[in-house]
Amino acid sequence: MPIDTNNNRRLKMPEPKQFGGSLILLFAILILFNLFLLQGPRYPTTAYSDFIAQVEAGQVERAEIGPERIRYILKTDRGAERTGIQPGQVFDTIPVPTDFELPKLLREHNVKYFVRPPSGMGWLRTVLGWVVPPLIFVGIWAWLLSRSQGAGPAALTLGKSKARIYSEGSTGVTFDDVAGVDEAKAELQEIVDFLKNAGKYTRLGAKIPKGVLLVGPPGTGKTLLARAIAGEAGVPFFSISGSEFIELFVGLGAARVRDLFEQAKQQAPCIVFIDELDALGRSRAGAGFPLGGTEEREQTLNQLLSEMDGFDPNTGVILLAATNRPEILDPALLRPGRFDRQVVVDRPDKSGREAILRVHSKTVKLAEDVDLAKLAARTPGFAGADLANLVNEAALLAARRNRDTVTMTDFNEAIERIVTGLEKKSRVLNDLEKKTVAYHEVGHAIIGALMPGAGTVEKISVVPRGVGALGYTLQLPEEDRFLMIENELRGRIVTLLGGRSAEELIFGQVSTGASDDIQKATDLAERFVTLYGMSDELGPIAFERTQQQFLEGTINPRRSVSPKVAEEIDREVKEIVDSAHHIALTILTKNRNLLEEMATALLDSETLEGENLKEWLSRAQSCTEVTQWLQTGKLSPGTQLMQTKLDNQQSVAVAALGS
Repeated sequence: MPIDTNNNRRLKMPEPKQFGGSLILLFAILILFNLFLLQGPRYPTTAYSDFIAQVEAGQVERAEIGPERIRYILKTDRGAERTGIQPGQVFDTIPVPTDFELPKLLREHNVKYFVRPPSGMGWLRTVLGWVVPPLIFVGIWAWLLSRSQGAGPAALTLGKSKARIYSEGSTGVTFDDVAGVDEAKAELQEIVDFLKNAGKYTRLGAKIPKGVLLVGPPGTGKTLLARAIAGEAGVPFFSISGSEFIELFVGLGAARVRDLFEQAKQQAPCIVFIDELDALGRSRAGAGFPLGGTEEREQTLNQLLSEMDGFDPNTGVILLAATNRPEILDPALLRPGRFDRQVVVDRPDKSGREAILRVHSKTVKLAEDVDLAKLAARTPGFAGADLANLVNEAALLAARRNRDTVTMTDFNEAIERIVTGLEKKSRVLNDLEKKTVAYHEVGHAIIGALMPGAGTVEKISVVPRGVGALGYTLQLPEEDRFLMIENELRGRIVTLLGGRSAEELIFGQVSTGASDDIQKATDLAERFVTLYGMSDELGPIAFERTQQQFLEGTINPRRSVSPKVAEEIDREVKEIVDSAHHIALTILTKNRNLLEEMATALLDSETLEGENLKEWLSRAQSCTEVTQWLQTGKLSPGTQLMQTKLDNQQSVAVAALGS
């Protein structure tokens, strides 16, 4: 929207012409003109038979005969008054075209009559009869089209850019509102400094980057950084999403790209920000693109490539874009000269999370016991959006409890809500289910406390949360980790199988509650072999192709391998999971008394946390076999798997009962 800026420069916005409204207005004027100007005065209408009767009774003085009507005037004598009809009154009637005796009848009764001459405006009526109906349809079509394009643009503005324009500093966000991404801020602050102090760089022959691509996981602050640049740079800022270029009709996207850069050139120097660039810049070599330039997305991408680095340079126009899928972008779009810089906006580390929490808690009344450093340590992997949600959830919880300030307890519960889901107190478990869940979660906790690099077990609960979690063990890392060692991966698999192992050991049978743990353990063991190359048999060979860098939950396709290699991969994965299962049973067998005591305490209180939980877990004991397997991944020769022993013992017990 046009806004006066500090230097009195007004943003020039094209004013769309409302063709649909104009046509409808013209149509209304023509109707009014036809109704009130072309039509004469109106008189009462009588039946043709009444008119003939009045003529025969000698009541008609004069008649004006036309092709469509007969207008006649009654006589003023007293005889007419006695009939109840006012003398001198004018009436209209519709003639009968086949009545050729009317002139003779009028002469016989001494009625003066004459034929009305053709109107000089008859041609106008004919023209209006042919012109007005098409105008009605055109006006309605234009009006509907303008409504479909939103308020403002009309039929001939389909190719206009939909970019939102902000004047200098009007986004309300500065670099002070962005935290946790110091390296990305430094890169972008240089662009702002170039716009403010261009001479500092041009005197050395430096040129401003034409394009900057912000890449990173969702929620890390890419769009917020772009808004901060607009707030700091003091130049017009155009903001648009990549999906707004793509339309049903081929050529509309390319027209909008041209219009966007034409507007930007008029406001140069300025910044153009395209969010979700992957919707527009997907690689043309990928599936779904036909050979040729008739596809809408390809034409739009070609136009963007031309505008960014064509024969006509866009001096003073800086293009910012954001995406979390850089691997699918077209190589021609990523080359220097178009996007000269790629700035990674990654998840923040511990100090970055603390800085983000300070930014978002400025307007929140915090209690004295709130320690943002501890909260930052307890939220590894949280992005900026997650931390903003955490602060808001804690404030909502405090308000729900009618507190004056937000306490550390509110933040801890907010973390649990985000990580594990909403507490389901209405979901009531029977005694067997609750006991099974208690042993399951304690099994996770005991093994997790002994595994290397597994972090600290903060809380155990048998209160259902989320969609399907009947209980949970909250285990948080003590520090940010960017690599996982081989023994830590094995330990993670053992921890995942701890719940099922506890059920086997105590009840002699397993439940469906371990299905998610088994899925995660199997996936981790498969990546151990196919992606990380940690298998001694197969060696450092990657059998999976990593495609998604920043989006989680996607499945990496496996390379084409021979049936023999696929069989070897499956055998390696099964061996890792079976060995981890054996280690989990070994640990829980050694700590069976602790397992039963903790499960009993958990059933009584529903939760174990804090110093009480630490005291329980400090009694957990490991053994030499566990340490050896974590380091080498090999069990001692001739070792019988614990799950096999349990199966044999159960078979013997069943046979004894049967005999």
